[in-house]
Amino acid sequence: MNIKEVPDASPLHPDHPEFSSLMLAGMRQAFAETPIHKLLSINLDHVEKGWAVTSMPVAPEAFNSTGNLHGGAIATLIDVAAGSAAATAGTFIPGQNHLVTADLHIRYLGRPHGDRITADARVLRAGRQLIVVECRVTDLEARMIASADFAGMVVPMREPLTIAGKSDNTHPDL
Repeated sequence: MNIKEVPDASPLHPDHPEFSSLMLAGMRQAFAETPIHKLLSINLDHVEKGWAVTSMPVAPEAFNSTGNLHGGAIATLIDVAAGSAAATAGTFIPGQNHLVTADLHIRYLGRPHGDRITADARVLRAGRQLIVVECRVTDLEARMIASADFAGMVVPMREPLTIAGKSDNTHPDL
C-alpha cells in the first residue's frame, strides 16, 4: 500500500501530499532557533524531496586566524544542506525519530570569490536507516570551493544534550 493511500499517515512523511509545505515550515523554524545557524547566518534557500540548497555570507564570523573562510564553517554549511536534503528523502519523520550525521567527507578545493557561498545537496540513495547525499559548495562566480559526501542515519528519538548532564555508559549514543 502506498503511503498516499493511508488516511492517517503523518503529513510530515516524505510521501504525504502536504509534506513539502509542512517540512519547509518546520525546517525554517528549526533554522531560526539554531544558534550556530544564526552565528554563521546560514539560509535555507530551497528544499524539496531529495534536494536542498543553503547559503551563507563570507563574513568575519566565519573566518579563521589567517583571515580565510574557516573549514569548519564550510563543513557546517555542508552538514546543514546535506542533512536537510536527507530529511526529505528517507524514513525520517520529525517528532518520531532523529536524523544524525553518520559520516562527512569534505574536499576543500579553493577560496571563495565574492561575499556568499552556496551548498547544493542531492540525495544519492535513501534507505530505511542510511541516507547518502552528495554536496557541492560554490561561490558567486560558480567556482566549486568544496565537494562532500554525507551519510545521515535515522535513529530513535533521544533526549537533547545538556551542559552538565550525567552520561549513561550503559546505552551507546547512536
